[in-house]
Amino acid sequence: MSILRKILIALSVIIVMIYVAFQVSPWPGALVIRKIFDNGGEKANEALVKEVPPGVIAVKDQRYDLENASLRFDVYYPETTTPLPVIIWTHGGGFISGNKGLIENYAKILASRGYVVFCLDYSIAPENKYPLPLIEVNKALQYISEHHQQYFANKDFIVLAGDSAGSMISAQVANIITNPEYSNIMKISAGLDPRQLKGLLLYCGFYDLELIIKKGSPGFFIKTVAWSYFGKKNVEGDDSLKTASVAAYLTKDFPPVFISAGNADPLLPQSEFFAKKLKDNGIKTDELFFDKNLTPGLSHEYQFTMDDFGKQALAHSLQFLRSLK
Repeated sequence: MSILRKILIALSVIIVMIYVAFQVSPWPGALVIRKIFDNGGEKANEALVKEVPPGVIAVKDQRYDLENASLRFDVYYPETTTPLPVIIWTHGGGFISGNKGLIENYAKILASRGYVVFCLDYSIAPENKYPLPLIEVNKALQYISEHHQQYFANKDFIVLAGDSAGSMISAQVANIITNPEYSNIMKISAGLDPRQLKGLLLYCGFYDLELIIKKGSPGFFIKTVAWSYFGKKNVEGDDSLKTASVAAYLTKDFPPVFISAGNADPLLPQSEFFAKKLKDNGIKTDELFFDKNLTPGLSHEYQFTMDDFGKQALAHSLQFLRSLK
């Protein structure tokens, strides 16, 4: 057998093994996505360094669950002697990547405008499964509410925020807080009193994975995310997928929402769908969408790029926050 033939056989075996690995476990795909997303997040965060004003105080790696040392938050606020309104940001990453540090510089920019901004870590998949992040975020909310004074936080003015997967988590948590029936269905205790929750900032999010999966054959990314997060290769029709559909549990008590996504974001239909559902339920909704023909298109997580459109999104977000006061 020639050396070339041996090499071709060996390569074929490797390719088959890789293919099989991707078919029997979500791990290979999740790790590929995690690497790409985390690298992109680090670059986006670093690019914002020049946009951060001076004078923002950072307190990092605060534990919010004494039983799990990995559950921590960072908090940023301007110099102050009085309590400030609170933004609690849950990071994105398709439920399988990301961390609180990737939001650092954007959080500092928000904080410099007169807010106390908390950035949360939560347990990601495939190591951990749905609905654990919802349980953990509610624990964080309870901890922050109980320890608000040490961070100059106004516990009676809290806004939940998130990007990508973090938007879905934040919106589900808002349902848990404002809809007792949903809280009972999820068997998760609300971390806040509904009166404390004043609004949501939602960027580039998922809001109904079931809708994506039902519309046709989902691509590699959605398949990997769903398999990793829900623990099943085929989740269509699964009860977990249904309870994760935020719009199905909206009530009139859901707080006001600012929602946005770029015109070239693959998840734009999710934001448009959710914005319509919010308005159909009589929920105050402030949306920022863009002309479909805008070129170059605004991609997923466009808001973290401080070009003209990123600055427009920031200004719109701040205007929405001021309207809640």
